[in-house]
Amino acid sequence: MPHINVDKDLPGIRSLMAFSPQTAGPMGELANLLLRSNDTLSMADRELIATHVSYLNDCFYCQHSHGAIAVCYLDGNTELVDQVRTGDANAPVSDKLKALLSIAASVQKGGKFVTPQQIETAKLLGATDNDIHDTVLIAAAFCMFNRYVDGLASNTPSDLSSYPLRAKQIAEKGYGNHIFSERQPVAESAEAK
Repeated sequence: MPHINVDKDLPGIRSLMAFSPQTAGPMGELANLLLRSNDTLSMADRELIATHVSYLNDCFYCQHSHGAIAVCYLDGNTELVDQVRTGDANAPVSDKLKALLSIAASVQKGGKFVTPQQIETAKLLGATDNDIHDTVLIAAAFCMFNRYVDGLASNTPSDLSSYPLRAKQIAEKGYGNHIFSERQPVAESAEAK
């Protein structure tokens, strides 16, 4: 049960954003900047970093919602997303992304856990300064987002089938007010009932 009076029909961070639209705007803008850029670090890579950090923070809602968004970008490859989520060293991702995930995991523990060796390894594997910057900022932001969701005990659906429909909507439209102002999409078969 949430610690504050939020819309029980909106899961996770969505209910908190609806509760506080004045903070929702900047948070949505930050999420768009961090997760919707598509340069040398793809949107899938960015969502994988967010998913892994959310897993490390034990934030069920964020790890599954961002994992579902990564699945959208990766043509339905749930197995790959699950491997990256849990830190499987055998996940079939680039060595560069593995190095960035290592940096993100260090940031999740605390900023001072990032080592010069991690940075050097990432650069040797092709990471740019922008890649490293964005990785650290995504990891730091998701520590905040995860603690926001769990610190206020927002409603967290345990039914994993509810995550892909919203993920598709975010993959198509990005982050923003529609996250809490538009109703949760439902499967066509559920609408027919």
